[in-house]
Amino acid sequence: MRIDVWHHHSIEARCEVMRRLDMLADQIGLIESNLENIMSAIDDLQAAVAAEDTVIDSAITLINGIPALIAAAGVDPAKLATLQADISAKSKALADAVAANTPAAPAPPTP
Repeated sequence: MRIDVWHHHSIEARCEVMRRLDMLADQIGLIESNLENIMSAIDDLQAAVAAEDTVIDSAITLINGIPALIAAAGVDPAKLATLQADISAKSKALADAVAANTPAAPAPPTP
């Protein structure tokens, strides 16, 4: 009489599955950590932009108010026109410099 015995041992397979699940858990943790860092960097950038906007808005207010201050001081109209032209040119140069040195928004990633 012949008796065949089949024995299946799956410990290695379970260990491999657990090892891979542990790797996935580690990678998910890394992704979450990187996401937190990215969100923090975006918050910092947003605060920096808001501060810069305040500085720019103050400069614009100052530049726009200078002609009125000069006029109130009783300056010769021809000199005032020259100063206003200079202020307008400097204001345009400031706006052009900001536009030229502002990087374009990055293209959205392609899926």
